[in-house]
Amino acid sequence: MDTPQQPPPSSPQQPSQPGPPWVEAYLGRIGARHPAAPDAAALRELHVRHLLTVPFENLAIHLGEDIVLAEKPLVDKIVGARRGGFCYELNGAFAALLRALGFSVTLLQARVHGADGGLGIPYDHLVLRVGTADGTGPWLADIGFGDHSHHPLDLAAQGEQQDPGGAFRIQEAPDGDFDVVRDGKPQYRVDPRSRELADFEAGAWYHRTSPDSHFTRSLICSRLSEQGRITLSGGRLLTTAQGEKHATELDTDERVLAAYRDNFGIALDRVPVLRAFPRDSAG
Repeated sequence: MDTPQQPPPSSPQQPSQPGPPWVEAYLGRIGARHPAAPDAAALRELHVRHLLTVPFENLAIHLGEDIVLAEKPLVDKIVGARRGGFCYELNGAFAALLRALGFSVTLLQARVHGADGGLGIPYDHLVLRVGTADGTGPWLADIGFGDHSHHPLDLAAQGEQQDPGGAFRIQEAPDGDFDVVRDGKPQYRVDPRSRELADFEAGAWYHRTSPDSHFTRSLICSRLSEQGRITLSGGRLLTTAQGEKHATELDTDERVLAAYRDNFGIALDRVPVLRAFPRDSAG
């Protein structure tokens, strides 16, 4: 069974200057060493390590747990509680880690392209523009979009960028925005203006409470694996390895709880169940 990746046995490098005390714990959580410098290689490694170890999940919404968009509770959830989260939580916490390691980080708001060709709500998604000490980039980091790019995307690159997750392109859009395109299909549209974490409160509230949000209509817990991807949706465990998918139906609460624990490192005392969100709950 592919379990969440663990830190390498060797000791991590020490930072040249002391940082917040949670930084080493965060790096241990994702199995990454303290980078010698905030450069593109370090960003790439941190990005993929995060995807391999911290799941994209919306369990808090269906467990009735609060979601607080502030640095300490976001870091505490991922590091202390060993949970994951959705985009606002994952990229919000990752931004805090990157800043503590010396990267320049700007929060950007994005709107997801729908199947009907329309765009989602403002602050539909949170992504990061990251500057590095080696003068490369700037980079688009996004560890909060589920099955997406494994590595940061170069915002200055022309043409396609090949990634294990597909062929990506940064494409100009109206009003100075840009689209992130995967395998020829637009994924989301990014507004390049700097934002603060508090700006995303309304978007997070919508996705936590609206019956029109896909987060309220489904249960998801998913992470990248060395072989492909592991996803638990309710009582259905889906593993993808070398392009082949295998589904397992988990027919007892004990098996579901064990799947959360063994595949994602998440210890729960009860099985998350899909909650009903009436139409007046978001308004």
